[in-house]
Amino acid sequence: MGRTVRDELFGPDDVRRLNSLVNLRPGHAVQDFATVPDLGMVEVLVTGWGCPPVDAGVLRRAPRLRAIVHTGGSVKHHVTDACWEQGIVVSSAVEANAVPVAEYTLAAILFGQKRVIETSRRYCELRESRSWASSYAGFGNYRRVVGIVGASRIGRRVIELLAPFDLEVQLADPYVDREDADRLGVRLVELDELLAASDTVSLHVPSLPETRHLLNDRRLALMRDGATLINTARGAVVDGAALTRELISRRLHAVIDVTEPEPLPADSPLYDLPNVLLTPHIAGSLGNELRRLVDHSLDELERWTQGNPFASPVRRELLSTSA
Repeated sequence: MGRTVRDELFGPDDVRRLNSLVNLRPGHAVQDFATVPDLGMVEVLVTGWGCPPVDAGVLRRAPRLRAIVHTGGSVKHHVTDACWEQGIVVSSAVEANAVPVAEYTLAAILFGQKRVIETSRRYCELRESRSWASSYAGFGNYRRVVGIVGASRIGRRVIELLAPFDLEVQLADPYVDREDADRLGVRLVELDELLAASDTVSLHVPSLPETRHLLNDRRLALMRDGATLINTARGAVVDGAALTRELISRRLHAVIDVTEPEPLPADSPLYDLPNVLLTPHIAGSLGNELRRLVDHSLDELERWTQGNPFASPVRRELLSTSA
């Protein structure tokens, strides 16, 4: 991982625990395997953001490598086919990183349907009393319809967090059957039906060729007037130009944490629209939330050193449909 990533993740107590579990070689963050003269003794890699690909060339130099413990979410950037073919077991902190994203999404749903952002901006402009209920007729969270697109780890966590509220939750996911949907407590529908019926639509699908611009002109047009779109997935899942047109017209509202490109150009109208909350990809783990990733990864490393299987293994066969 990058040195900056290492410094953000691992405090002194974490380094001590790491040293109690394994013998560190070379004992500092490595971002280029070519800088390590001897990989022959390496049995496990603890990786993070900025890790280069562990390809066949690296594996030839590391014949004893048996495990990769990733402190981040997706492993697609560095765990190559050669790793799987060599039988290396892989763990990821994707489930730990799903927690803050789901929490962000829950807050966005509740604030969005309450029109908190727009009301706050307008109040600060007017600086006077108004009949806010009449100004924002129909806003609120009672018996609203929330559409979850994608039953990923984050999508499922959001569904769990929504359970205590008086909301109807619908789900669109081609890999979920009705029995699974019943267990989740959601109504399973096709994507177009979800878009047309939901007051809030929240995206939780990976960025894959088949999900690029999943929400295009046609599908965005299906959304109800005044509905809110939340994107904490990937910017490429939405046709940015089409969404911008809808938002400029004020027909839709949006909470956007990921964009394409990222960041947006400085002249993007999304920065200034009152019906848009734009954040700089902060839904995932930040600040003290990074502690959860480290704790999870060190727990996984301890399991492996004791000869136990990972609690959060990465399955090669699932990578084609996951982030």
